[in-house]
Amino acid sequence: MEDATPVAPARGGHDAAQRVLDRAVREGGVPGILAQVRDRGGNWFGTAGVADTRTRRSRGHEDRFRVGSITKTFTATVLLQLVAEGRLTLRDTVEQWLPGVVTGNGHDGTTITVRQLLDHTSGIFSHTHDQAALSTQESYTPAELVGIAVSHPADFPAGTGWAYSNTNYVLAGMIVERVTGRTLTDEIADRLARPLGLTGTSLPPGTDPALPRPHARHYTKLFSPDPDAPVHDVTELETTPYWAAGGMISTVADLTRFFSALLGGRLLRPEQQRELLTMVPTRDWVPRATYGLGVSRVMLPSGTAVWGMGGAIFGSWSYVYGTRDGTHMLAVNINADWVTGRWEDPIGIFNELLEAEFSYGCALGFASP
Repeated sequence: MEDATPVAPARGGHDAAQRVLDRAVREGGVPGILAQVRDRGGNWFGTAGVADTRTRRSRGHEDRFRVGSITKTFTATVLLQLVAEGRLTLRDTVEQWLPGVVTGNGHDGTTITVRQLLDHTSGIFSHTHDQAALSTQESYTPAELVGIAVSHPADFPAGTGWAYSNTNYVLAGMIVERVTGRTLTDEIADRLARPLGLTGTSLPPGTDPALPRPHARHYTKLFSPDPDAPVHDVTELETTPYWAAGGMISTVADLTRFFSALLGGRLLRPEQQRELLTMVPTRDWVPRATYGLGVSRVMLPSGTAVWGMGGAIFGSWSYVYGTRDGTHMLAVNINADWVTGRWEDPIGIFNELLEAEFSYGCALGFASP
């Protein structure tokens, strides 16, 4: 179904969603999971499991967590606001704003546009594919991350394919800073976090590894598929390798508020809103997904379309999706980067939550999530 009409939850409220949370802990083996739904009826919070496996403290609705690639939506929104202000265009090339930065091994900043950065059609190699290079020092500058990327061959000539690249958004963040003369941290705070009252949302400045309280502990198996892989506590994490592509911190309430405002057209002018939601096909990414400018559209197995973004970083996996108009949103976080049982990864759990909230059959009680 294209852009499915919002459907109210079943008469039992969000019981179906809570059952998915409980199964994620009981059957999926995740330490803890937290979700919030924002719709015309108000806000609902659900939790299961623990924030800290040592103290057994429960997860709380005010928990801060690292949001990974949901950061991209904030970066794209700031850049689109600058476009609306006439300070640059989506047709501008990377070379115009960052001369000499993207060159070599088939990378050519004179042919790559700002739009191609934001919708991942630039062909720029993703620096995060080279984990060896990201293990040679304690922190990295954005320019160093781009240097890692262009030391590899480009994925394809700009505009001829699609490949998810974190380097695209590092460059987008660099362009924001070049255009404004201010840090991306300050631009996100002044343009988005403060006006919307996102008190738990920030892009950490510099090399600060801290996670503000209250927060859940973050646990990782380093994305190992081995169910017996050792678990590491990465609550303190130096995130300069991810920065504008994946370094932000937020809460479920802040994420649903931000996406409700963004999809509801309250942050961008109509022309930029259309650009935001102009989708291109994806490849080797989230199943049944298309990608806009920092926002994706996912078709659930039931055929319902939802809009938003997801993110994974060591010790934290998050999703925030909902209706295209932003009136019904769900945000969820797992304080781990693995799941066991019948799910291949946390996306399977997230899809079941989205089905519980948005699919017609589940919402009317005709199907179990």
